[in-house]
Amino acid sequence: MKTHWKLERTPDGIGWLHFDHADSPVNILSTEAFEQFDGILAEIEADPPKGLIILSDKKSGFIAGADVKNFRNAQQPDQVEAHIHHVHRIFQRLEDLACPTLALIHGFCLGGGLELALACDYRIARDDQGTRLSFPEVRLGIFPGYGGSVRSVRLLGPIPAMKFMLGGRSISGRSAKRLGLVDQTAPERQLKHAASQLINSPPPPHRPAAWQRLLNISPARQLLSPILHRATAKKVRKAHYPAPFALIDHWRDTGGNEQVMFASEATNLGQLITSPTAQNLIRVFFLQERLKSVAAGIDFKSQQVHVIGGGIMGGDIAAWCALKGQRVTLQDREAKFLTQAINRAHKLFQRKLKSKRLVQAAMDRLMPDPRGYGVKHADVVIEAIYEDLEAKQTLFRDLESTVGPGTLLATNTSSIPLESISESLENPERLIGLHFFNPVAKMQLIEVVSGRETDPLLMQKGAAFSRSIDRLPLPVRSSPGFLVNRILMPYLLEAIELLGEGVPGPLIDKAATRFGMPMGPVELADRVGLDICLAVANKLAPVFNLEVPEQLHVMVDQKRLGVKTGGGFYRYEKGKAIKENPDSQFHAPNDLADRMIFRLLNEAVACLREKVVEDEDLLDAGIIFGTGFAPFRGGPMHYIHSGGLTRMRQRLNELEQLHGDQFHPDSGWTNLSGA
Repeated sequence: MKTHWKLERTPDGIGWLHFDHADSPVNILSTEAFEQFDGILAEIEADPPKGLIILSDKKSGFIAGADVKNFRNAQQPDQVEAHIHHVHRIFQRLEDLACPTLALIHGFCLGGGLELALACDYRIARDDQGTRLSFPEVRLGIFPGYGGSVRSVRLLGPIPAMKFMLGGRSISGRSAKRLGLVDQTAPERQLKHAASQLINSPPPPHRPAAWQRLLNISPARQLLSPILHRATAKKVRKAHYPAPFALIDHWRDTGGNEQVMFASEATNLGQLITSPTAQNLIRVFFLQERLKSVAAGIDFKSQQVHVIGGGIMGGDIAAWCALKGQRVTLQDREAKFLTQAINRAHKLFQRKLKSKRLVQAAMDRLMPDPRGYGVKHADVVIEAIYEDLEAKQTLFRDLESTVGPGTLLATNTSSIPLESISESLENPERLIGLHFFNPVAKMQLIEVVSGRETDPLLMQKGAAFSRSIDRLPLPVRSSPGFLVNRILMPYLLEAIELLGEGVPGPLIDKAATRFGMPMGPVELADRVGLDICLAVANKLAPVFNLEVPEQLHVMVDQKRLGVKTGGGFYRYEKGKAIKENPDSQFHAPNDLADRMIFRLLNEAVACLREKVVEDEDLLDAGIIFGTGFAPFRGGPMHYIHSGGLTRMRQRLNELEQLHGDQFHPDSGWTNLSGA
């Protein structure tokens, strides 16, 4: 058995328990790590030090949480319950030690790692933006189960604790101090000294205000839980994501008795982890990890980026790169676009960074460059001009003679094949695609596109660059629309076709969100921009035999382009869609969702057949992170297999008979495993 923990006793009587999980870049609470931790706690019980400080020897952070592999494909609730009870006993052993205990936190402290920290008497966090604490469990279809729901309520009071667990978001060490989650923050150079001082002079442990503690009595829980239910229901549907609602009920029913609450945690986790929702969300977690690993081992460090095109997409790409520490020059012929881009960047930095000093530092990294002087010094050049083949060819012809030999040349084109753009290059193997999605600051995915002649090493460098700016790289083969736009377009066109048949937009959107999509397709088209939708549809239509609805042409001709003009299919006020209630006499067809979703699924099968991506998992990852496709369903291909290939294809045949050739099954259905 490998060694994961090391106990060091210093002359002042303090025990320093170092966690350094073997054969892993991050600390995870694996089965081996738990067993060794339990054994060390027994040793400490027999010979207690003056105080115990638990710290990580990993540069990456404190503890990333439980080993999610332990819960993958879990089917037996009683086995999960037994595991939870076992961890409860270990963490209770830590809490009961006869000496002060302290968790010394840097970097990430997530999930089970935070639950371990809460079992200590005190917590000190490093004071910097890199230190993040969170309970992300709701994103995996569960809630904190290693005592976190009990100890966080005890420490913070029920309302702050419930909001923190239900939100699933990460907070900085400084925010954690304000919340009461940690006792102190300190800069890196003072962390260990601060920990020693606290052990030598331990203050009374933090407690929430008396009025907060009163909210944990039964009448208050019965009163407050419906309010939490309603607030949560505004964000997610209980049928899709039961975990946050289960957490509220768990607190409502057991919050006044910690022993009962611990038992309820184990029971709830056993039921939740083995549910299809949690198993699909755990699948999505591993899909995300796979995308992160695409660039593993690639030694490409970018420090300076040059973006050409100061419109919304180019400007926002430049701003995101600057936010993530790159020096960025932004080029455009028109000063007004550069001014608008810089103003949007400033708002982004203020929203993300909060601190005036950090905002100013980010602004200093972003330089307007109308004449393109930054090209010669850039490690990465990203073209984000308008979608015109001749213009892009001319630009790259000029760039090739200007950039350095090691500069990564990338286009952000959303629909033009790389082979066409690279015809203008003497060395076409140099061109890759880095296709960002709008809004850049929210969409995690970047399609890293290779043409027939693209150097595979440059693809890997493109993936490494994507990871350096905290984005998920998806390797795709150059073809019209690549992966995400190609699969999304039939879905959107079918929604517009339904509008033309007289189905009200709000009903179409409601059918999609009931399926699990984050936004309905009608509103999505408005937010993308109907002119953009039409341009992409016109490029894809002749290649894939798509029929572009006449209504889309009419609306673009009328300059009703969506949010950016204040009106498209819906009217918009301050960016919010104004949706009129449909006529109560109108009866919507019962196959609205199927018509849209099966167009998407059929195109997904076609992309897989054509090897636009390498395999089903990459396709699922691309559509989940590129479109928001219902994560709890595990991705389009996983959804097909879960529904049964025979039944799903039969449904497609039924839709073809009812509605036309657009539902004709792609030949790739016969190649799917199990077909």
